[in-house]
Amino acid sequence: MIVVRSLLLFIVAAIAEIGGAWMIWQGVREHRGLLWVGGGIVALGAYGFVATLQPDSHFGRILAAYGGIFVAGSLAWGAIMDGYRPDRFDLLGAGICLLGVVVIMYVPRH
Repeated sequence: MIVVRSLLLFIVAAIAEIGGAWMIWQGVREHRGLLWVGGGIVALGAYGFVATLQPDSHFGRILAAYGGIFVAGSLAWGAIMDGYRPDRFDLLGAGICLLGVVVIMYVPRH
């Protein structure tokens, strides 16, 4: 159950961080305005709080593992929200990053 909770927290964190960055991008680069930028800032702040809810207490481990979630999540976000189509090398890289998440977070330690 701890692994499921951790994975769900990573997903929520990714939605907050990637969504927040995307909202700022939309506000600035796509000229959607300051409300988009402000919403993005709030979402990025929420991401910081979500990361603290992880069951593991090691900041470096959490953020290192989250990096893999961020990579894969960013490609997925781009595909869903902007119509970006990842190529096989994008997908291979994301798969490698997700394997890193498993090794860093979920391999038993003695």
